[in-house]
Amino acid sequence: MARFEFHTPSEVNFGGENRAEAFCEMGLMYATGRGCAVDLVAAHKWLNIAAIKGSDRAAALRADLSTTMSKSELAAALRAAREWMTIH
Repeated sequence: MARFEFHTPSEVNFGGENRAEAFCEMGLMYATGRGCAVDLVAAHKWLNIAAIKGSDRAAALRADLSTTMSKSELAAALRAAREWMTIH
C-alpha cells in the first residue's frame, strides 16, 4: 500500500484518480492518530468524502467507524463533509 505524508487538505495532491485514495488516507490518519490526535469526526468526514469520490474501501471503513460514534459526532462529521464539498 502506498503511504501518503500530509497533515492538511491543502497538502493533498488533488490531481488525477488518486484523490479518493488520498482522502481515504486522510480519514485513516485521523482514525488511528497517525501523526496527529485521534479525531473520529475528522476521520469520518474524510472517509465520507473519499467514498463520495468513488472509494469502496473508504465506504467500508466509514461504515465501521460510524458504529463507534455517537449521533452528535456523526451529525458533526456529515455537516463537515457537506461544508467541505460545497466549498471545493
